Formats: sequence, C-alpha cells, structure tokens
Amino acid sequence: MSTPTQQSGRERGVIYTVVIVVLIVLSVIALLMFRTDRQNAAADEKAEELIQAFETAGMAAPSADQIAKVLGDDGGAVCADPNGALTRGLVLNELTNGAAGPGRRPVIVEDRVLKSQLLIIGVYCPDELPNYEEFVERLETVNGT
Repeated sequence: MSTPTQQSGRERGVIYTVVIVVLIVLSVIALLMFRTDRQNAAADEKAEELIQAFETAGMAAPSADQIAKVLGDDGGAVCADPNGALTRGLVLNELTNGAAGPGRRPVIVEDRVLKSQLLIIGVYCPDELPNYEEFVERLETVNGT
C-alpha cells in the first residue's frame, strides 16, 4: 500500500506559477490567431458593388459596413452552395402562407422577393448565377413593381 505524500508550499507554488504562465501564453496566442473581423478591402469593394446593384434595381440597401461584415469578400453562407438541394428547399420553405402544420401552403410571391438573393449571387458568386436564375424562373411569381 502506498502512502500519500504531501507537497510542500514551494512545490505547489511552482506548479501554480507554471500553469498560470502557460495559460497566459496560450491566451495571447489565441488572441493573435482569432480573427473576428472578416472585413478587408476586398469585402468593402464587394459591398459597394452590391449597394450599386441594389440602387440600380431600385431597392434599399443596408450599409456597406453591414454587408461587408455579413458577406465578407466571398459571399459567406449565400455562396456556400446556392444551387444545392438544401438551399433551394430553404428558399421554397419560406415561400409559404405562414401557417403551421396542415394549413401551410405555397404562395405566389412577387418577383422582387427573390431579387436581392439574385443580386447577392451575381456580385459574390457570379458563376452560380445562371443555375440560380433558372431555379427562380421556374417559380411562379407575379410582377411586383
């Protein structure tokens, strides 16, 4: 049977000091590596281009700062897979009457409801635009001007 050994106050102090120093070093490394701001010059340029597209379409646009923070320089979640089945399913899920359960029905929406998504895809991931436009054209919409 082994007997428990007690550490001296000096040994515990050394252990505590080493642990604290390691935690401080790891915290500093984490702070240097962590990027909270996706905004850069390319993101600002794309945001301005999107604002121009919104204004040309006669739509109100958020600020360039907001657009750059949300979409970054690559379109973020919008361009992750805009023509995937899940993304299209989510779009179709939103084009309903708002009821829940058996009362939920698809509705015919104004074409301007989908216009902003088309503009974003056109600016941030233009190679995906033709397929997404084809998807939107197959939806039954009415002219919302």
